[in-house]
Formats: sequence, C-alpha cells, structure tokens
Amino acid sequence: MARMTSDAFIDGVVLKDLVTHPDERGYFRELIRSTDDFFAEGFGQWSCSRMNTGVVKAWHLHRRQVDWWYVPMGNLKAVMHDLREDSPTRGQTQEVLLGDAYSPRVLRIPPGLAHGCRVLEGPCLLFYITSRVYDPDDEIRMAHDDPGIGYDWLKGYDIR
Repeated sequence: MARMTSDAFIDGVVLKDLVTHPDERGYFRELIRSTDDFFAEGFGQWSCSRMNTGVVKAWHLHRRQVDWWYVPMGNLKAVMHDLREDSPTRGQTQEVLLGDAYSPRVLRIPPGLAHGCRVLEGPCLLFYITSRVYDPDDEIRMAHDDPGIGYDWLKGYDIR
C-alpha cells in the first residue's frame, strides 16, 4: 500500500509515495484511489502536458481547485509558494522533484498556492487530475518573476 510522506512542509501539500510492482514484462503502479484521504475533493478533469527540457511554466494558482501531479516520463521540479492569508505556512516556498530519476510519487497541490514547474530533463509528461473542470474564473496567472514570490527559475541551471 502507498503511504503519504511527511517531507511536504507547506500546509495542505501532500506527497504520496507510490508502490511499483515490476516483473519481466515491465511494471504496474497504482496512482490514486477514490478512497485515498488526500483525494477527498474528488475528480473533475484529467489532463496531460508534454514539455521539453528547460521549459518553465509559472506562476498560477486556483481559488477552489485542487491539483494532483504525476510525472511518468522525464524529470520536473515542481515549485509551490503559499499565498493563503490564513495559512500557517504563508510566504513559504517548496520545491519537489518528480519523474524518472526520483522516487515515484503523486503531489497534491491545494488551492491558494502559486505553483509552476521547470523541466529538468525532457521530453517530460505531466499527468494531472483536478478536482474541478477547468474554469478560467478560478485561475489566477502571475509572472514567472513575480517580485512578491522572488523565486529564481534558473537557479542551478547551467545555460552553457
């Protein structure tokens, strides 16, 4: 059975470690069950984004929607910044590495967190489930270099 990890420090962020069952044919990996505690908000839409090495997609947040991210191919740095007024982790930024080079996990991103990603190695596939069907009125887009967040998307990136 998969377990929820405690290495997420922003309030409401959950990382679910996944169990892989390999054999000579490949492997089976269960991602999310409707009975998982961290999936209480339920299913609205399932989407996939294909991105190339070096791509940065940032920032946006949702007022009501929960996202669950899984990277089955490539490597990605997911970054979240807590903008919720009443959160004990307001103003905190957290990075999570997802993909082939890391332990298989699903990341839960609650509403009110500005979030984005940078592809470390592509092509990269990001599968994401959302708790609601896409609603442009629920989404707030922000500049990648928003001074209120102050995150450097190129930190640690060799641009030679």
